[in-house]
Amino acid sequence: MGKKPKPQVMGKKDKQASKASTEELLTTLGDFTSKENWDKFFTIRGTDDSFEWYAEWTELHRPLLSLLAGNDENSSSPALQILVPGCGNSKLSENLYDAGFKEITNIDFSKVVISDMLRRNVRDRPGMRWRVMDMTQMQLAEESFDVVLDKGGLDALMEPELGPKLGNQYLSEVKRVLKFEGKFICLTLAESHVLALLFSKFRFGWKISVQAMPQKLSSKPALRTFMVVAEKENSSALHSIMALYDHSSLDCIGNQAFGLHEALENENQIRKAYSGGSDILYSLEDLQIGAKGDLSKLSLGRRFQVTLGGNCDSNFSYKAVVLDAKESSGQFTYNCGVFIVPKTRAHEWLFSSEEGQWLVVESSKAARLIMIIMDSSHTNASMEDIQEDLSPLVKQLAPGKDDNSAQIPFMMAGDGIKERKTVHKVHNSLVLLFHFLCGHDDGICSRKRGGRAVSAYLEKRSFYYGMVLGSSRRRGGRAGGGGMPIGLEREKRSLERTGVVTSSLTGSIIVEDVVYENVADDVSRPFPSSDLVFRRLVFQRAEGLVQSEALLTRDESSHKIVEEKKKTSSSKSKKKGSQKRNDASSKQLKVYHDYMASSYHMGIISGFMLMSSYLESVESAGKTVNAVVIGLGAGLLPMFLHGCMPFLHIEVVELDAVVLSLARDYFGFAEDECLKVHIADGIRFIREVKNFAAADGVPAIHGNEDASGSTRPSPNESCTVSYTEGRGRPSVDILIIDVDSSDSSSGMTCPAADFVEESFLLTVKDTLSEQGLFIVNLVSRSPAVKDMIISRMKADRSRVEKNSFSQPYLGKLVYNSIINLLLSESYLAIHLQVFNHLFSLQLEEDVNMVLFGLCSEVCTTEDCFPEAACQFDKLLKFKHPEIGQNIIDSTKKIRCLK
Repeated sequence: MGKKPKPQVMGKKDKQASKASTEELLTTLGDFTSKENWDKFFTIRGTDDSFEWYAEWTELHRPLLSLLAGNDENSSSPALQILVPGCGNSKLSENLYDAGFKEITNIDFSKVVISDMLRRNVRDRPGMRWRVMDMTQMQLAEESFDVVLDKGGLDALMEPELGPKLGNQYLSEVKRVLKFEGKFICLTLAESHVLALLFSKFRFGWKISVQAMPQKLSSKPALRTFMVVAEKENSSALHSIMALYDHSSLDCIGNQAFGLHEALENENQIRKAYSGGSDILYSLEDLQIGAKGDLSKLSLGRRFQVTLGGNCDSNFSYKAVVLDAKESSGQFTYNCGVFIVPKTRAHEWLFSSEEGQWLVVESSKAARLIMIIMDSSHTNASMEDIQEDLSPLVKQLAPGKDDNSAQIPFMMAGDGIKERKTVHKVHNSLVLLFHFLCGHDDGICSRKRGGRAVSAYLEKRSFYYGMVLGSSRRRGGRAGGGGMPIGLEREKRSLERTGVVTSSLTGSIIVEDVVYENVADDVSRPFPSSDLVFRRLVFQRAEGLVQSEALLTRDESSHKIVEEKKKTSSSKSKKKGSQKRNDASSKQLKVYHDYMASSYHMGIISGFMLMSSYLESVESAGKTVNAVVIGLGAGLLPMFLHGCMPFLHIEVVELDAVVLSLARDYFGFAEDECLKVHIADGIRFIREVKNFAAADGVPAIHGNEDASGSTRPSPNESCTVSYTEGRGRPSVDILIIDVDSSDSSSGMTCPAADFVEESFLLTVKDTLSEQGLFIVNLVSRSPAVKDMIISRMKADRSRVEKNSFSQPYLGKLVYNSIINLLLSESYLAIHLQVFNHLFSLQLEEDVNMVLFGLCSEVCTTEDCFPEAACQFDKLLKFKHPEIGQNIIDSTKKIRCLK
């Protein structure tokens, strides 16, 4: 709604002349917030004629006096301090005075009307006070009034084209000058934008009711006047708004009744959500009035979200999470700190979940941490601009009073990188081109690397994937005819020349060489350069995730070894640092495959100690151990295993052909008869191996082989496993899951959730040999997530079998009727566990946990680990045996979980 309604004019003048005069006067106003306009208005109007907005005293006196003086309207409260802001020349104050309320203060920013009203009342109402004052900036003491009575003042300030600023300032003043248990009585037309501000400003610590003012019986339907009453409480309680009227009987014009009802419903829904403990955004003003208690004091374990900025005093708006440390400690480094989370990392579990945020609080050493979540609106701002803009805002959230001089530190996670050179970048800008080339016009498919969320068309047309991405140079049309359009063929060749390719499965990928600022003192020094160079494979879909990391050495020093990685080495390190792309000497470097840079890879291999007796027996018999690795990455783990344990036959399953191409081109990955790669879905691969094992066959991968021998699905089929009858039961002795997750909201960075589902874990158990070992790299900061995965691997299950023991697995036993069936003569219920023995290795970073599941009934106990580790050490083949010591040291950290 726009302009205010025409006022009702009362006096002794002729009504027709008065109406014409009113029309003329209203044209002088234009802007209801202009002091000059109101001065002119009241000068022309004169002193004698009162100017009433909305209802008259005859309609107001009964509900108003009842509200002010109790149910007995003849009683009065002489001591009641009443403020009437924007009084104008209305007779409302005079009528109240005559009704017995003598302590009335009237304010208006028009000197003209205040002078006129003072002269009009000085004799008859000597106790009435009149002051020239802006209602948005009152020069009045705090908590000095019992009642603030507004008749159209808020509506006048809330012209839609002017926005809520003046109305917001005015209501803040009302709240300031009201005493506890005082009442703000607002007579209003209840426009939706007015109510939205009014309800939100009086949300915490106020009781609000709305009632409709009576109308003259002879009146035609018109804009109805409503009375909104907000009573100030000495608490931050939240109440639903009471509607003291019958909505169906409201006699209003237009959509006034509907707008009022909608505003009430919306606000009460918001209040219900707050009361229900929903994780919602507070405003800074909500907090200042006590929505979350006294912020000047620390409250152990308090957490809430708040919106900062977004007004004339700030250049940006921010979402913030405020957390008071759960434990009181005298060792806090900071009383209050700010932690800025970049937009690219805001989705990560560590910053988006409550559990992760508490871990950040612990690391920050701050008694109160204000976590700022950046978004796209901050893209073009420098960190200096952000800090300068945030500083005055966060000070309002700092514990302690009137200590504005205290410095609040700003923190961001560092990456410790001194140099970075981008070697190669795989873009994701060609996805649509890829879809067109593949004859598929649907949206880009979702994908979990090595997981099941892969569209069928990718599996059926994956050889085109290699054609588009440059991992295979073969050309040709789609199956069934029709080659690539000439224009797109030309575009493809152009892109190949520039090295710009893409992966629709993994997204953008970067290969980079980095030099760290700090390395451990005990890193070996056989290299001529003091700055060791590490090559990293980075998946940008999870900003900051380093998928693989390898040590680079120069050709002449490749025989030298490194005993330990730098201090900053971890399973998935952070990716940042200054960009440097001009190091031509990197061309002389190559990956050193006899050293594992990632501690979690060393941890994975250390678990082989759990089956050292079996490995020794196989190796001494001149046979091979079958190992399957799900997830290739840069190929560093299978290459290292291939070099140090030549008796392994390793099958690697990788979903993304681009990843394989990068491993070959930039990380020196090479296949041979004992090391194969299959471009396939990891879970499907294992299930097919399990199915064929049950049929007593030998698995073989069908598909096309490229020049290096890795298998790809043929154009019209997925990668499948077949078997040959009568050649003995095939088995997988070691299964390693080393894949990342594209969905960080699960609380796991690794693996994808599908690989720890109960159904897949049971499939794994059936796929492994009797001595089989299952290894999964679990990366999560959530203890709850880790406990959940461990419980799944420990959990008991029921298998339903006939007396012949040939009935396939049916599922969980839920209903008693099913149980009775299982215990009948035809069936037996057999109790089994997923893994008979479960072990874990917790790495120092407290993020990576490597889990080991053993199928064998008998296993090595912890007191025999030293002997088993020694046995395993003898199986490792290195040019320099010192390298194996890191693996043996890791075996000492393995613990039994069941």
